[in-house]
Amino acid sequence: MAHLGETLASVKKKACSIFLEDAFFEAKMPRTKERITTPSKLKMLLMKKKQEIKALSKISNSIVSNKYLEEILNIIVTITAEMMGSKICSIMILDEKKQELAIKATQSLSEDYCKKPNLKIGQSISGRVVKKKEPIIVLDVTKEPGYVYPQIAQKEGLCSMLAVPMIVKDRVIGVINSYTSEQHKFNKEEIEILQSVANQAAVAIENAKLMEEAITARETLKVRKLVNRAKSVLMQEFGITENEAYKKIHRQSMDSRKSMKEVAEAIILALGKKK
Repeated sequence: MAHLGETLASVKKKACSIFLEDAFFEAKMPRTKERITTPSKLKMLLMKKKQEIKALSKISNSIVSNKYLEEILNIIVTITAEMMGSKICSIMILDEKKQELAIKATQSLSEDYCKKPNLKIGQSISGRVVKKKEPIIVLDVTKEPGYVYPQIAQKEGLCSMLAVPMIVKDRVIGVINSYTSEQHKFNKEEIEILQSVANQAAVAIENAKLMEEAITARETLKVRKLVNRAKSVLMQEFGITENEAYKKIHRQSMDSRKSMKEVAEAIILALGKKK
């Protein structure tokens, strides 16, 4: 699993560096559709690109750091809100069993927004993003029929919304939402930037899950070894079968309301010393 962690880290660094190189190239070579008529406009464009690259670099660095997932997601929404000029930026994670989206991170201090109930897939804008696997733009959420909580939007002064999917291996695991306080038509570049952030957030979440699975697997193996050792001790001490020894450990665990690990350790400590 350590090798897997190293491989994932190297893949992330490589992906981030490629993206930053592309962004830098765009900064040096503006799209031909954009007519830059004065040096001041060119300077403003380059400054904006520089800020975007810096922000994306910070996000990349947080992902490959040793920070906890919650901290990483909070860093992502804070930096993204600043970069996008968002009134509110939030990350929602998909619960596949319940088919719901729940807010896991936001830079907003609003209790009403933070405590907003989970959203059912197919019954909300963000839910539609999950189904369609593509960004959705809403010009005014307070007037959008598909927006579930317009009263919260009105109270918080939210207007336009850009929601993009977080995708890992063609599987949507969540959504990033960016809200403005005034009507705003999100352009192609803004959509691409938020999608890039969403892709990096998806990597962070997926890696955290892999890490949790690795830790769980190691703990399970450790407990299994302890229980096997405790069974061996009981078999030698009382002349019982392996199945009987296991049942004895399990029954003691249930009666004492302690874990199998704790019971096994106690047996080894108490009876193992006699050997």
